[in-house]
Amino acid sequence: MCGIVGYIGSRDSVPIIMDSLRRLEYRGYDSAGIAVIDADGKLVGSKAEGKLANLAARLLNGESLHGTTGVGHTRWATHGRPSDANAHPHMDCSGRFAVVHNGIIENYASLRARLLADGHTFTSETDTEVLAHLIETHYSGDIVAAVRETLAEVRGAFALGVISSDAPGRLVFARNGATPLIVGLGDHEMFVASDIPAMLQYTRKIVILQEGEVVDVGSDGYTLTGFDGQPIEREVQQISWDATSAEKAGFKHFMLKEIFEQPNVIKETLAGRIDGNHDVQLSSELQIDEIVLRAMTKISITGCGTAYHAGMVGMYLLRALCKLPVEMELASEFRYGDRYMDARTLTVAMSQSGETADTIEAVKIAKEEGAPIIGISNVVGSHLSRMADATLYTRGGPEISVAATKTYVSQAIAVVLLALYLARVRKSAPLERLREIAEGTKLLPAAVDVVLNTSDDVKKVARKIRRARSALFLGRYVNFPTALEGALKLKEISYIHAEGYAAGEMKHGPIALLDPKTPVVGIVTEGRVREKILSNIQESKAREAPIILVANYGDEEAAALADHVLWVPRVEELLSPIVNVIPLQLLAYHIADIEGKDVDQPRNLAKTVTVE
Repeated sequence: MCGIVGYIGSRDSVPIIMDSLRRLEYRGYDSAGIAVIDADGKLVGSKAEGKLANLAARLLNGESLHGTTGVGHTRWATHGRPSDANAHPHMDCSGRFAVVHNGIIENYASLRARLLADGHTFTSETDTEVLAHLIETHYSGDIVAAVRETLAEVRGAFALGVISSDAPGRLVFARNGATPLIVGLGDHEMFVASDIPAMLQYTRKIVILQEGEVVDVGSDGYTLTGFDGQPIEREVQQISWDATSAEKAGFKHFMLKEIFEQPNVIKETLAGRIDGNHDVQLSSELQIDEIVLRAMTKISITGCGTAYHAGMVGMYLLRALCKLPVEMELASEFRYGDRYMDARTLTVAMSQSGETADTIEAVKIAKEEGAPIIGISNVVGSHLSRMADATLYTRGGPEISVAATKTYVSQAIAVVLLALYLARVRKSAPLERLREIAEGTKLLPAAVDVVLNTSDDVKKVARKIRRARSALFLGRYVNFPTALEGALKLKEISYIHAEGYAAGEMKHGPIALLDPKTPVVGIVTEGRVREKILSNIQESKAREAPIILVANYGDEEAAALADHVLWVPRVEELLSPIVNVIPLQLLAYHIADIEGKDVDQPRNLAKTVTVE
C-alpha cells in the first residue's frame, strides 16, 4: 500500500519528492520520510509520524534538506506501529544506505536474528530495516550487485528503492509481486514512483517495472534488468492523463470531484465499444477466440471490496444474458477454498489498479487450472493486464480518494459490456434484447447527471441521519450489490457502522437491530422485485426505523412510505445499479463531510492493497 518516490537530476529533489508524496498520500498516511544526498555527499534525511504535513512542518522548522538525488515514502503500517522510528527511509548502521519499501519481507525475522548475531543494531520494529543492513553487508563497490544479492535472500511481495552516499548519482529500485513501480523519463532528470499521479506534473513518459525486475536510474537514463542481471528492453508509454485530472479542480475533496466525474467516465468506458446497430464490439480488445468463449461452461468472477460489488452486478447480468452458472468469490478467499474450474471456466478478475495482491494470487491459481482470464482494470500495463489473456480497460482516469466511486461505476459498465458481448457471441439471448440494453447504456451519463444535481437535497438527508450509530442498506436482485456498496461507502469514510443486506434476509436476524435511531436505506426502483422490497421496507417501518428510499421520480407509493426519498431517473433494470449507487455515494460523502471526517484519507485504509 505504501507510496514510494525517487528523483535524480539537476534540481533540488526535496520539493519534487514532497509534491510527489502528496499525490501518493492516499496509499498510506501513518508516517512519511525523505532521504537525500546533500552537497557534501552525505546521506541525510527526516521522518515524521502521521500525515505528510507533519514531515513538511519539520522541513520548514529546522530540518532543512537539499540534494539533487533523493527518495521519499508515505507509509501504511504493517510491521510496527506508526512512529518516527518505524517511518521510512530506513538506514543501515553506517548511515550510507537508505531504503524505502512497499510490501512485506516474509522471512525478515530470521534475517534480523542473523544480522543481530553479526553485530548489527536495529532502531525500528519494521521488516524493511533488514534490507538496509543486508545491502550494507553485500556492498563491495557495486550498489546494483548489492541489491541483487539482497533480493536473493528475501522472500515476499515488495517494491523497494535504495539510495547510497557511496553511489550518489544513482537510484536503484526493484519489484517483486503486486507492488507497482513506475519510472518516469524527463529531460536530464528521472522519476520513480508507486503510481502515475505522482509524476504527472513532471512527465508523461513512463516505463512500468514488472515482477522480478531491477532498474538502475541515473539522471540521463536507466538500465532495466531481471533479478538475474539479464538486460530487458521495454517500450516507453505515453500517458494521456494531464496533471489537472489528478487535482481537485475546485471541489472540496477528491471524492466529490470523482463522484461528479462519473457521467464522463461512463462515456469514456462506452466509447467505441457499441456500434451503430447497438451491438457491443469487444473482439479487437479481448482477442479471445469466439470458439473458446462459446465452449465455456461456467464463469467465475473475483475481486475485493468495491471491485467485488461491481463483479456481483456482472454476476446477475451474465446469468441473465449468458445462461451460464456464474460463481462470485472474494479474491481474498479464492486461494484458500476448494475450486472446481478448468479450461472451460472463464475467470473475470476485477481490480482498479490491476495490482491488488489477493486478486493477483487468485488469477495465478486460475491460470494453473487452465482457465482463460479476462481482467477488468483501469491501468494499462498493470500486473493483472499482463497476467490476463485479455483485459477490458475501464478508462476511469486517476482516482485519488481512497473510497472508490468512479471505480465502481466504470467497472459495472465494463461488466455490462462484457455480458452483452458474450451473450451475442454465445447466442444465448435474443439479439433485439441485447441491443435494447446496449441502447439503454447511452442514457446513463444523463441519468447520472440528473442525480448529481440533487446533491444539495441529499445533503439535507445527510444532516438528518448523520448521528446514527448504525445503518442498514437493503436491496434485491441486481441492486443487492448496490446496497453492499452503499453500506461500504458509509462505513469507510464516516465510521458509522453500516451493513448491506439482501432485503429478504431482514427477517432472518437483522430486523432485531432496528429502532428509531437505526435508519434503513432501501433501493426500490422499478423492476421485478419492487413489490417484494417494498414489503420488506414496510416491515422495517413497523419497527419505527427511519426510512430512506432510492426511488424513481414520481413513485408516490415510495414517497408515502419513506421519511426521505433520494430520487433517481428510470433506466433499464439491469443497468439500474449504475444510477442507484450515485445518491448513496453522495449520502456517504455528505455525512462524512458534515461530521468533519477526513473524506479522502479515512483512517486505517489505503488505496491499493498490495499485501495479503
